[in-house]
Amino acid sequence: MQYLVEQGSSHREVLEKVRARYGDAAQVLSHRMIRSGGFLGLFTREGVEITFYLKDDAIKESEKKRIDVEDDKRRLLERMNQEKALQEVLSEVRSLKEFVADGASRPSAHDSEHPTLARLDQLLEENDFSPVYRAELIARARSEFSLDELDDYDSVEEAIVIWIGDRISLPPLPRESKPRIVVLVGPTGVGKTTTIAKLAAMHKLGIEQIPVQSVRMITIDNYRIGALQQIETYGSIMGLPVSSVETAQDLRQTIAMYRETDLILVDTIGKSPRDAVRLAEMQQLLDACGPAAEVYLAVAATTKTQDMYDVFRQFEPFRYRGVVVTKLDETGRVGNVLSALAEKGKAVAWITDGQRVPVDIETAHPLRFLMNLEGFRLNRPKLEERYGSVSLSPK
Repeated sequence: MQYLVEQGSSHREVLEKVRARYGDAAQVLSHRMIRSGGFLGLFTREGVEITFYLKDDAIKESEKKRIDVEDDKRRLLERMNQEKALQEVLSEVRSLKEFVADGASRPSAHDSEHPTLARLDQLLEENDFSPVYRAELIARARSEFSLDELDDYDSVEEAIVIWIGDRISLPPLPRESKPRIVVLVGPTGVGKTTTIAKLAAMHKLGIEQIPVQSVRMITIDNYRIGALQQIETYGSIMGLPVSSVETAQDLRQTIAMYRETDLILVDTIGKSPRDAVRLAEMQQLLDACGPAAEVYLAVAATTKTQDMYDVFRQFEPFRYRGVVVTKLDETGRVGNVLSALAEKGKAVAWITDGQRVPVDIETAHPLRFLMNLEGFRLNRPKLEERYGSVSLSPK
């Protein structure tokens, strides 16, 4: 058995070369992307290299063709000289200048892609996945599947979904402490106060297999009109005490007063991620919660990907251990959220998808996000076997 390598500018071109020279005797083993051409390391072109082999009984028949091909290559290399290479470089420079001057856009990545990968990339784009996230998934599929395997769309689609699920990170289980202090921070308008109320109800009532616990709520949001009244209303309905504090000393004393409580939930002031001074002031106040406090960042699922990156970065000083994705019911796309979480290495702790307390909240689960993907055919039994089952029935 003889192994050979052929190169070209695209999969189709290389396959046509191989078939023309060796016919059905050639059996493709693998393919990879390469860089070739150019001059002095500049202006190289992207190409494809395919490794294949010839069956022993076909080697003799194809030997003459292979020798002819090698002779053609040798004659071609002999004709190439420095002047021709220089002319090629100058031609590429002129083309580049025309490209920049005209403001032309690059051709679509789908144009020369395998149909399966092009279709899946388009589907990822429709789900609002970021260009970087999509490129990583498509590159992985290109490297792990041979050309023949790429023809099986369902298998590649299933792999893509699993890779998305595998990149959804959950925070580690909290350390046992009493009281457990949970602080929720985030921009204005993402639903922090409502989420605090939902978390309080979850733990007080023992929802989602959480043991029934004693709960207290503290708010430092004394500036927003109606904020204190809103959380006090929630507390009154659930029969939970609510304390309002303005200084670090007040917060420290209130926590000390609740030291026998199982869970203390702290609601904070909504701040613009660009308001660095106010964020620093709030961080100093929250230091009174102590080093064992768990800080979580609330972000709305409707937030644009780039804005989500900014929120993650601006709230980094709070050392949040996970993210709460709110308002999932207000968007039909989750790609922006999953892209930002994966690219920035953030874990997701809870999901909220409505205003009802405590119904519209649940512990984060990969399957919950995957089932929101549009256009993908999901193998739910296989996904549940991998990630565990979760109730997804309408609420």
